[in-house]
Amino acid sequence: MDTLTRDALAVLQPGFTGTTAPAWLLRRLGEGLASVGLFGRNIASPEQLSALTAQLRAARGDVLVAIDEEGGDVTRLEVRTGSSFPGNLALGTVDDTALTRAVARELGRRLAECGVNLNWAPSADVNSDPDNPVIGVRSFGACPQLVARHTAAYVEGLQSAGVAACAKHFPGHGDTAVDSHHDMPRIDAGLGTLHERELVPFRAAVAAGTKAVMSAHILLPALDPGLPATLSPAALHGLLRAPVADGGLGFDGLIVTDGMEMQAISGTYGIERGSVLALAAGADAICVGGGLADEDTVLRLRDALVAAVRAGELPEERLADAAARVRALARWTSGEGAAEEGTAPAPEVGLTAARRALRVTAAPGHEPLTGPAYVAAFTPLANIAVGDETPWGVGAELARLLPGTETGTYGRDAARPSEVLAAAGGRRIVAVVRDAHRHGWMAEALDALLDARPDTVVVEMGLNAAPARGALHIATHGAARVCGVAAAEVIAGARD
Repeated sequence: MDTLTRDALAVLQPGFTGTTAPAWLLRRLGEGLASVGLFGRNIASPEQLSALTAQLRAARGDVLVAIDEEGGDVTRLEVRTGSSFPGNLALGTVDDTALTRAVARELGRRLAECGVNLNWAPSADVNSDPDNPVIGVRSFGACPQLVARHTAAYVEGLQSAGVAACAKHFPGHGDTAVDSHHDMPRIDAGLGTLHERELVPFRAAVAAGTKAVMSAHILLPALDPGLPATLSPAALHGLLRAPVADGGLGFDGLIVTDGMEMQAISGTYGIERGSVLALAAGADAICVGGGLADEDTVLRLRDALVAAVRAGELPEERLADAAARVRALARWTSGEGAAEEGTAPAPEVGLTAARRALRVTAAPGHEPLTGPAYVAAFTPLANIAVGDETPWGVGAELARLLPGTETGTYGRDAARPSEVLAAAGGRRIVAVVRDAHRHGWMAEALDALLDARPDTVVVEMGLNAAPARGALHIATHGAARVCGVAAAEVIAGARD
């Protein structure tokens, strides 16, 4: 196989289906493919994941095995049980950078133990719009300086375990009201605001030595009036790569695109044309495989890049440079990026962080629950990054602490307080919500429930943007499994 074709394969980060590597993937790794992306569908257990990554490395010893493991709401490692680590908002709420570093280090240790060496995390977005449908609790917060210091701590912790970090979504996805999985978000902030808000955490990530940065499929007219950041030379080459002295961030690591099958790109440019434009703009690795996960996709993208070089649309030296950056990161993960000495397990650090992140407001006279409760889980549609297969809430843990507790799930079309009251009977109600401020139906159902039963306990597991309500109000700042455990402990009086 010629060098051009090998380079075209090297810049792709595809996914696949199944819990073992398909023959086509192993064959392409032998031909030059240098990266593989893992998703929840590929993981059944740590033991199975270790066997899978060993299978990949038998085909290519220095393969980059990437995963979207943010912890918190976005987990692939624990997609079937919920994460052992709270997400970014919980960590930002505690605002202890040593704790953030320790959480990221333990998460990285577990990934490395399973053979994963590139994590598409952390989210360095400043969640300046509380109605943001795709970032929310995935951000450390709304303050640029807070997000910056925790982004840096997370990068340091993760990479100390030998796993490359990937700060995302450059140049910042926090001020958007549109999910780029479905459409093209637009941010109309000026360049001054961009530098004072969105870029602050990314500068901190670069200063902390992040090995990769992921681009966002967002349009910022002040930066580029026509092209989203992933496809924009002004964003990638002119801002992210440009020297600090010239107003850039001076980043010299790997630039990874967000998923190219997302509608913001595929619905406007198509993944083949989009991939060519992204490489030409300065991206080094094309992430594809969250929705498209087959050999045909890999071959179509490989051939599109080769054809673009031969047609003069993509400089061959740009493709070669991108492939070289991918291989350089692979060398770091297999050599100098090895975990620091003394990377000891810290299994309780996630639960400790989740407990510290709770914000509890109790009405006068409230007493912990001592008998069975009825948990009413008001469940919105999950965004694609989170997925709807990961369990969340407090019901399972509360049932362990208070035997006889039952849970009912209520969506937009079934959030009838009368049904909740009937199902609860004489039991205390625990209403679990997620971003109640963004969902009118949820807020209305909660108001009606509180009018009928003022002794209701409210657990907000999303962004805590509404006033505290209920006899007991617990804000967990995320829906990770450990956040549910921590909330249930307070509800049942197991912890203050």
